[in-house]
Amino acid sequence: MQKTSNFTIFLATVVSLGGFLFGFDAGIISGVMNFAGPFFDLTDGQEGSIVAAPTLAAMFAMLVAGRLSDVVGRRILLIIVAFLYALSAIWSAYAGGYEALYAARLVGGIAFGAALVIAPTFIAEISSAERRGSLVSIQQLNIVLGFFAAFLCNAYLNGLNNDGAYGLTDNTVWRWMLGLEFFPAILYFILLFFVPRSPRWLFLKGKNAEGEKVLVKLHGKEVARREAAEIIASMAEDADKETKTSIWELFAPKLRFLLWVGIAIGILQQVTGINAIYFYATSIFKQTGIGTDAAFTSGVWLSLTSVIFTIVAIFLIDRVGRRKLLLTGIGGIAITMLLCAYSFKQATYTLNATDVTELTDLDATALGPLTGKVFDNDIDFKDAVKAAVGEQAYKKYEGDILERATTMNALLVMIGILGFVACFAFSLGPVMWVMLSEMYPNAYRGLAIGFIGFINGFASWGVSRFFPWELSNLGSSLTFLIYGTIATLGFFLFLRVLPETKGKTLEEIEREYVK
Repeated sequence: MQKTSNFTIFLATVVSLGGFLFGFDAGIISGVMNFAGPFFDLTDGQEGSIVAAPTLAAMFAMLVAGRLSDVVGRRILLIIVAFLYALSAIWSAYAGGYEALYAARLVGGIAFGAALVIAPTFIAEISSAERRGSLVSIQQLNIVLGFFAAFLCNAYLNGLNNDGAYGLTDNTVWRWMLGLEFFPAILYFILLFFVPRSPRWLFLKGKNAEGEKVLVKLHGKEVARREAAEIIASMAEDADKETKTSIWELFAPKLRFLLWVGIAIGILQQVTGINAIYFYATSIFKQTGIGTDAAFTSGVWLSLTSVIFTIVAIFLIDRVGRRKLLLTGIGGIAITMLLCAYSFKQATYTLNATDVTELTDLDATALGPLTGKVFDNDIDFKDAVKAAVGEQAYKKYEGDILERATTMNALLVMIGILGFVACFAFSLGPVMWVMLSEMYPNAYRGLAIGFIGFINGFASWGVSRFFPWELSNLGSSLTFLIYGTIATLGFFLFLRVLPETKGKTLEEIEREYVK
C-alpha cells in the first residue's frame, strides 16, 4: 500500500481550513442570535434569514465555483475565498443593523460555498487511491473542529458577559463572537501561498511537465510516472471535453446514474436536519428546559462529539468503505431523530407561582393567568407566553422561561441529539464529499460537484431558513419526526442504489461507472 507523504497531509489540511471557517461561523451564529436577535429586534423570519444567509449565497457560489476552478485553477480561487472570509468577519462584527449583518453574511456564504466545493476536488486530485477517503475527510474534520472552537468561544464569552468582565454586555458580546473569525481567516490566506496547483488540473491544461513535477513531490518518481501515464490516457479519451462540457451534459446517459446518486446524497445530507442542529444548537437545548447557560455548555459537548466521530470516519472510510459507513450512519440518524421526536412529545409545560415570581425581568401580572395551567405541547405554551409578555420579551428570556416551565426527560433529548451528530459525523458528513470528489470524470469533476453543491446548498438554506418557523408553528416533536422520517426513506433508497468506490483510482472509477 502506498504511503501518504507528510507533504500531502499538509496540503490536505491547509486547503480544507476553509471547512474550519465554515464550521466556526455555523457554530458561532447559534450563540450570536441569542443576543443579536433582541438587539436588532428581529422577527422569526429575520432571524432565519440572518442564519441562512451564508447558505443562500453558498449554493450559488457552489454552482459556479467548480466550473470556475476548472478554468482558472483551484488555488487562486481558494486565496480569494480566504480574503472573503476575513472581510465577512470584520463586516459582521461592525454591522449596524439587520441589513448590514445580512449582507456581511452573504459575503461569507460566497466563501463557504466555493471552499466546500474546491477543497475536496483539490484533495482528491493529489491523493492516492488507498488514502483518498481519509484525506478528503480532513475537510469534514476541519468543519467539526470549527464547530468545536465556536462553541467553546460562545460558552467562554457568554461566561464573561454574565460576569460583566472586560466591559462585555448583551449588546456587545455577539460582535466579539463574530469578529474572532478574522484571525483563522488570515492564517488560511497566508498558508495558501505554500500550496501548489493541482496536478490533474495542470494535465487538463496541457502543462504535463509541471503536473508530473507536482506528482513527484507528492508520491515519488515511480508512482508519479505511473499516475501521469494514467491521467494522460484518460485525458486522451476525452480530449474534446474541456471546451464543450456543460451542465446539460451531466444528464447524458453515461453520467446519469452517478449524477442522480450524487444529487440524492447532497439532498439527504441536509434534509435530515444537520444545519438545524448546528445553527440552532443553543436554541434546541433551551427547548428542553435546561437553561441558557447549560444550553451553551451542551453545545460544546455536541461539537466535541462531532470531532471524535469524524476522526473515527477518517480511520474507517478507507477500511470498511463508503457504502457501509453511509448506510450505518443514516440508519442511526433515523433512530436518533425519532427518539428526539418521542421525547418532546412527552413534555408538559407549567408555570407555578414561584416560577412567575422568579422571572423578575418579566411582567408577573401578565403571566398571572398562566399560573398553574398545564400545556401538553410547546406550541400552545409559547403562544400563550408570547401573548402575555410580547414576542421579543419571550425570545430574550426563553431559556429562563422554559427552564422553569418544562417537564421532560432532557437527558433523552441530549442522547438523541448527540447520537444524531455522531452518526452524521462518520457518515453523511465526510462520505458525501469523498464520493462527490471521486465519482466523476476529470473533465466533469468541478462542474458536477458544483452543480450538486448548489442543490445541497439550496437544501441547507431551506432547513436553516425555516427551522425557527418549524419550532414556532409545528413544534419540536413534529419537526424532529419529519427529519427522522426522511432519514428512514433515505436509508432504504441508498440500500438499493449506492455504489462503492473504495480503493479505486479516479480513472478506474470512471471506467467502471461512466458508460
